Amino acid sequence: MSAEIINFNKYRKVSEKDEKQNKAAENRRKHGRTKAEIRIEVRDETTSKMKLDGKQLDGDSSTEDHDKPA
Repeated sequence: MSAEIINFNKYRKVSEKDEKQNKAAENRRKHGRTKAEIRIEVRDETTSKMKLDGKQLDGDSSTEDHDKPA
């Protein structure tokens, strides 16, 4: 019977490398976005902010309420 010789240092390094790759893939899945997705989100935020600013009244009601006596 011949037993297969295992180098534990190589086995440990390979398993750590596999673990890092798996974690990186999971992080890419969770947090990763393409540049196109980021640009679309920024464009949508800018558009919605412009629309909201366009619907804002000229006089701010919160400053007018402070001038009136209670």
